[in-house]
Amino acid sequence: MKNLTLFIMSVLLATLALGFATRTATAEDLAKTMPNDVKVIVDNDRVRVLDVLHKPGVKEPMHSHPAYVSVYLSATRVKVTTPDGKAVEKDRKAGEVAWSEAVTHALENVGTADQHVIVIELKK
Repeated sequence: MKNLTLFIMSVLLATLALGFATRTATAEDLAKTMPNDVKVIVDNDRVRVLDVLHKPGVKEPMHSHPAYVSVYLSATRVKVTTPDGKAVEKDRKAGEVAWSEAVTHALENVGTADQHVIVIELKK
């Protein structure tokens, strides 16, 4: 009986730990976490379109996107960090358009100007 109780307690603790780890590892919805900077301008069954405007120094928390297209309305320099901690800085030109597969990342506007980008997330 003692071994069964110990086993059940171990399974319960492991389940709680896994649930906590899964919840903390889940990336957030950027539109919900940064409502002053990120506006949802279209949301239907095919796409979600975000209008993103960040001042220099603004940091986006870790978040996810399905496959998406970015349309840069301003020149910008950003630092992109992946969940494994790897970071890369990227320069984008006004008028540039970029494709990305589904991704989870954090982002920081490390440039000296506002970052303005339209993000078109594909749902289908």
